[in-house]
Amino acid sequence: MESPLRRLDSAIARCAKALHPQQARSVLVLLALESASAQLSAHPLRLSLSDVDYRSEDQAMSIRMRLFLTDLREALVSDPNSNELALCQSDEAPHAMGLLLDYLDQHFQLAVNGTTLRLRVKGKRLTGSGDDTALEIHFEQSIEAPLARLEVRNTVFTDLFFDQNNIVNIHAYGRSANLMLNVETPSEDLSFPSD
Repeated sequence: MESPLRRLDSAIARCAKALHPQQARSVLVLLALESASAQLSAHPLRLSLSDVDYRSEDQAMSIRMRLFLTDLREALVSDPNSNELALCQSDEAPHAMGLLLDYLDQHFQLAVNGTTLRLRVKGKRLTGSGDDTALEIHFEQSIEAPLARLEVRNTVFTDLFFDQNNIVNIHAYGRSANLMLNVETPSEDLSFPSD
């Protein structure tokens, strides 16, 4: 069996060749954290990952957010092992999406040019397995004017875990920004040049 360090070295080499340097940095942070956590038992990684893509051609935002399911259960029903909500399953609880959206409304906000977006769910699915199962949520939102300023606030799970980190990758106008938001730095403001 290949050692975690050897796997990390291989992944670093592949990332360095395939990705933009800022994207590679985010991937490397995730790989390092995952490699370190692989030796521990049940899901010790306190992390969420969000990708925010602005499409200038149709003035729309696409947001993909990945949250560990055990953390989400802890936040919504105070039990990481509960299947009460049955998210993305055939017997999903009728109130599950409402609880999820209420939580995200409180803990994840994007403001475009000073106006807070009301995120609309385009889709959701489960990825991974066991304690590493994650809920991926996809949001789409049209915006009124070209993106000039973006305020990002992500306090997802920081009310539960002091070591929670929320990575937010932003892609707009052919540029990328990578944010690491947490208890100490819950938000960031970004400006985009008007071309």
